[in-house]
Amino acid sequence: MVMLKVRSKLLLGALSLVASGTMAQADGKLSLYCSAQEDWCQLMARSFEDATGIDVNMSRKSSGETFAQVKAESVNPKGDVWWGGTGDPHLQAAEENLTEAYVSPMRDQLHDWAISQATSANDKTIGIYSGALGYGYNADILAANNLPAPACWKDLLKPEYKGHVQMANPNSSGTAYTTLATMVQLFGEDDGFDFMKGLHTNVNQYTKSGSAPIKAAARGENTIGIVFMHDAVKQAVSGFPITVVAPCEGTGYEIGSMSIISGARNMENAKKFYDWALSAEAQNLALEVNAFQVPSNKGANTSESAPDMSSITLIDYDFSKFGSSDERKRLLQKWDNDVSVLPQ
Repeated sequence: MVMLKVRSKLLLGALSLVASGTMAQADGKLSLYCSAQEDWCQLMARSFEDATGIDVNMSRKSSGETFAQVKAESVNPKGDVWWGGTGDPHLQAAEENLTEAYVSPMRDQLHDWAISQATSANDKTIGIYSGALGYGYNADILAANNLPAPACWKDLLKPEYKGHVQMANPNSSGTAYTTLATMVQLFGEDDGFDFMKGLHTNVNQYTKSGSAPIKAAARGENTIGIVFMHDAVKQAVSGFPITVVAPCEGTGYEIGSMSIISGARNMENAKKFYDWALSAEAQNLALEVNAFQVPSNKGANTSESAPDMSSITLIDYDFSKFGSSDERKRLLQKWDNDVSVLPQ
């Protein structure tokens, strides 16, 4: 695999230009809430510091946890920008006026799906990457247990996989909420919840983080992890015996998003980060940390190892409906009441 690397001196030069003007070196601070993988979050924070002189205080939590934090802090906001994580909670935050409308001068460089995310939220969020939902399995553990290789969502309901499947809790994880919303859209609500109930029987643990199940599989602590496919690819290219699966029935996908938090204390610096994070140079940083999402800037590079979205059967995911506050709350409550309480 050929990895494209952004050299630091190129980064500092290229990222000094944002939109149509030059971003001057600036003093100040930025509080960044990040819901992508930890190493990517760290790289984004440090690279923005290098490019601007702005001191970044970064904290990393899953998207569901970050949404809860932003909401809890709404009377006295402590964060400035929320970067990364699935788009559904960003849309809910926009609907609840927890985030600020901003039209970046970088928009003309973005794919239509990224701008569509902004349009559906009255410009209170925007797409920064996309990725398809699926799962991965540890081929060595599968073979050691004489288990067949799964290829479809419904394969995961087979009794032989009992105790071999792991996914995150949809209350804390955007990945897991996307899984729940995908099953409802793919199979219909009744059959979708029947799927989640059958899956519950085989789940060995509900993790807090969406990527944790495939990391556990890579370590040999779990067999099958339901995750975004790019997270499974990351483990595979790192040398672990992970096989990536695009389920045969079709699957949902995410538009990873970015939002400025309403009442941000460092609003001007928040807008500078927002513009910078939409640049091709900033999005190319993903390649430094083996983040295999598809970037939203049309000029950014996509790794050869990234899942080919054109070859995956994707559902027509209804981001407006399933990112709405009422629908998200309703589905999570139904999962809590009808699925999580069942015996395993």
